[in-house]
Amino acid sequence: MSTIPEITVLMPAFNTGKYIAEAVTSILKQTFEKFELLIINDGSTDNTLEVIKKFNDPRIIIIDLPHRGIADALNTGLGLARSRYVARFDSDDICDPQRLDLQYKFMLNNPGHVLIGTEAEYVDNNGEHVYHFNAQAHSHEEIVNLISKQCPFIHSSVMFDTAIARKLGGYDPRAHTFEDHLLWIKFIKTGRAANLRKPLIKVRLNPGSITIDEKLRGKRFNDLRKQILLGDKPITPDEETELLKILGGQNMNGFKNFSYHILLAKKYLWNNYQPIKARTRLWKAITFRPLKPMSYGLLILSWLPKKVISNFYKNYKQYEHHG
Repeated sequence: MSTIPEITVLMPAFNTGKYIAEAVTSILKQTFEKFELLIINDGSTDNTLEVIKKFNDPRIIIIDLPHRGIADALNTGLGLARSRYVARFDSDDICDPQRLDLQYKFMLNNPGHVLIGTEAEYVDNNGEHVYHFNAQAHSHEEIVNLISKQCPFIHSSVMFDTAIARKLGGYDPRAHTFEDHLLWIKFIKTGRAANLRKPLIKVRLNPGSITIDEKLRGKRFNDLRKQILLGDKPITPDEETELLKILGGQNMNGFKNFSYHILLAKKYLWNNYQPIKARTRLWKAITFRPLKPMSYGLLILSWLPKKVISNFYKNYKQYEHHG
């Protein structure tokens, strides 16, 4: 029997000691068993490494690195992966037991596909359900039409061809917070992509995430990101410097906690109408950033009927896509 795995589950980890045991357990319970779980510890300063080492399974491979960021950790994993396919997974998320099996079968049964994602259930940092994510694009053609406007994939849900990822140079460490989106734009030029119409992961929203809500990064950050994504050329040193300057001013607990509660409030208004929960999150957001008008605008909106809120959101999305 071959010892070469069919899938490499690539899991970067940075200070997720509170959640990583549940994430690893969900991988070890997969119905598909021919995988390796490659965990890249990106210089965690909490008990992440200690938690991982408690697992006794030969499929787990631990690489302990100094902290250099997610793109560097992922590229290290790509270089070490032994499998034809890589399944990305985050160290604070939870996998459906059939995830690897269903994605692997799709890739085998659909020649020409090089990238496959899934839908997801989103939970908060305590694991409580927030909303169901319906992918905005499922077929390759839909993904091609969407990808210039927004990222069509949940990063933690994708499975892709390892050799192609290496040929493309992996994740660009200069594309801070959107290294995955940039890679997918390159990927769909090499073959077909799709999203399965099934939620196969639970994505955990937590204040430690650096990509909680890109819209809150500000207009200049998003203009610069769009310019890079559509430019089809290497990121310049000046562009990276500007990205880092913007992110550096936002890499604070106050901003992250504000972003976290604002995002949950939005989801409780747009995606899973629960205005009381939305208001609870908005009051918490206000404690972190009391001078941000967005919180008060959403707070007023939360008292309106569901139909009015739905129409407001629909009009806002149309404006956003045409703006």
